Amino acid sequence: MSARSLLEDNRQVQRAISLINLGARLQMLQAETALPYERLLRLYKEVAGKSPSKGQLPFSTDWFMAWQPNIHSSLFINIYGYLLKTSAIDDVEAIIKGYQLYTNEVSAHGVEPLLSVTRAWRLVRFIDSGMLTMTRCQHCGGHFVNHAYEIETGYVCGLCQPPARAGKASRAGAIH
Repeated sequence: MSARSLLEDNRQVQRAISLINLGARLQMLQAETALPYERLLRLYKEVAGKSPSKGQLPFSTDWFMAWQPNIHSSLFINIYGYLLKTSAIDDVEAIIKGYQLYTNEVSAHGVEPLLSVTRAWRLVRFIDSGMLTMTRCQHCGGHFVNHAYEIETGYVCGLCQPPARAGKASRAGAIH
C-alpha cells in the first residue's frame, strides 16, 4: 500500500468541504473523493453540524423534463459545459463552480434554485451516460435538457412555449 500525499489528501478534504457546503449528499462525496467513508462522515458532521441525509439518491430522468426543472437544469448544464470548454478544471470542479454560478444567477433574479447540487451531479452523469442530451430550440436557439432519443425536429423549449398554467402558482422557482 503506497502512502498518500498530504497535498492530495488536503485537496480531497477541500473538495469534500466545498461539496458539503453546497449541500451534497454523502453518496456524492464518496463517489467524487478518495476519502474513506468514516472520514467523510466525521467531516460532514463537523462542516454541516448535523448527520447527513439518508436514503437513495434521485435516479429519474423524468424530473429534469418538467417545465421549471428543465429550465433550471438547462441553465446549469450550459454553465457547466462552458466551464469545461474554457477552463483547465476537472468535471467535479466544473460542477462545483457551475452550481455556484447557477445559484448566484437565479438568486439575482429573485428565484429560488430548484436544482440541488446532488441533482446537478446526477444530471451530468445522465448526460455522460447518454440517458439525457441537449436539444436546440428552433425558436430561441438555446440548448435544453431532453431525453436522448426524443425527436429533435421542431423542438420548442419551455421558455418559448410555456405550459398553459405556467407561472400561475407562486412556488419556489417560479418565473415572475
